[in-house]
Amino acid sequence: MPESQNIEYKESWRDEYIKWICGFANAQGGKIFVGVDDKGHVIGLQNAKKLMEDIPNKVRDALGLLVDVNLLSVDSKEYIEISISPSTYPVNYKGEYHYRTGSTKQLLQGASLTQFLLNKTGTK
Repeated sequence: MPESQNIEYKESWRDEYIKWICGFANAQGGKIFVGVDDKGHVIGLQNAKKLMEDIPNKVRDALGLLVDVNLLSVDSKEYIEISISPSTYPVNYKGEYHYRTGSTKQLLQGASLTQFLLNKTGTK
């Protein structure tokens, strides 16, 4: 399955991917699969169990969100699925608002940020 509006693949975890979680929360929600290449092939993770503990805490501390993190396995290769629900309020990461559109993450600025904030807060 290719990357899409609601699916993102990452070969390994980096804390900067919290931006992608922020983007999904500000849009329609989605899933990030860690330990999977861009084509959707599972390559596995060496530290999957540790990430199972670390990722939810890092996301909560950075964004104030709770995400579901599941450990999955294919052909004895472990990978992680992070499920992000859409947020009813604007979510920022280090003061920046990210948004998932198509298969990309966008940094909202200027008029697009203003419109996003007005839509999320219900003051259209």
